[in-house]
This record gives sequence, structure tokens and C-alpha cells, in this order.
Amino acid sequence: MKRSSALLLAALTVLCTCGLATGEDTEELFMDFLQTLLVGSTEELYEGPLSRYNISADAKAAMEELKSCIDGLQPVHKAELVKLLVQVLGGQDDA
Repeated sequence: MKRSSALLLAALTVLCTCGLATGEDTEELFMDFLQTLLVGSTEELYEGPLSRYNISADAKAAMEELKSCIDGLQPVHKAELVKLLVQVLGGQDDA
């Protein structure tokens, strides 16, 4: 689990840095990336939020492993992550 957390942190750091460098809205890019990571495929990641970036073979391998870890989550845990993302996208607080 530590390895997948480290991979996620590295991927998010790259996305935020790329977004800042290109002047994009990093929050929008980040949320699109997370949504696709949770419910999409790796192909959709490369065709969607990551389409503007030159992704190295090592980064692609890391994304495949991260996606595999997410897809391996228990359905209830994955559903909770999706619900959390919906809350964040909707700007709702769950107090």
C-alpha cells in the first residue's frame, strides 16, 4: 500500500507541476485526473487529462500499477472514493 501511495503522490506532483507550467487550472486537471483514475481506464487517462503531456515508459508503467491497485480495491471502498470525489467536485462539505 505504501508503494501505491508513493506512486499516487508522484503522479499528482507531476500533474500539478505540468498544470502550473502550462497555465492550466490545476484544480480542474487534478479532478479530471482523479475521476478518470477511479472510474476510467488507463487509455482514457492518456487520451484525456494526460493527453497534452509526453509520458515516459516508466511513468506509464507506474500509472498501470497505480490503476491496478485502485481497480483491486473492494467495491465499497472504491464507491466511497467516488462519493468523496463527487463531494469535492460539488464543493460540498460533509460535516
